[in-house]
Amino acid sequence: MKMFLGEYQPNLIDASRLALPAKMREQLTSKEVVLTRGFEKCLFGYERSDWELEAQRQVESPISDSKTRKLKRYWYSGAVEVALDLQGRFVIPPNLRSYAAIKSDITVIGAGDHLEVWDTGVWKEYIKAISEEVVEE
Repeated sequence: MKMFLGEYQPNLIDASRLALPAKMREQLTSKEVVLTRGFEKCLFGYERSDWELEAQRQVESPISDSKTRKLKRYWYSGAVEVALDLQGRFVIPPNLRSYAAIKSDITVIGAGDHLEVWDTGVWKEYIKAISEEVVEE
């Protein structure tokens, strides 16, 4: 079972190309990742086989449920397959860069079964906020 862990600040090449950290590339069994809109202004990245498993769970949800329809539209309309080159680089499409407010400094985190790509400023604000919530609990 793969497990994406850690927090990395790789360089964004030519304003749109991300070099996936070596530790994350080691978890991949293929050279293809499915990127889509995540929540809290980040991007989710799934290995193709894991995306198919997650997609199957979503497909099994009833289309008659309004929340399910909205989530499917949100998730699938933003999804794109990206191929990794030999150095583990891929291009983040403009619509996804815009959604996640990615400019030049990025943070890639492991989130267990998937990875997430964040604008570093947005990530810092988010992690600060959830850190305060965790301490308060």
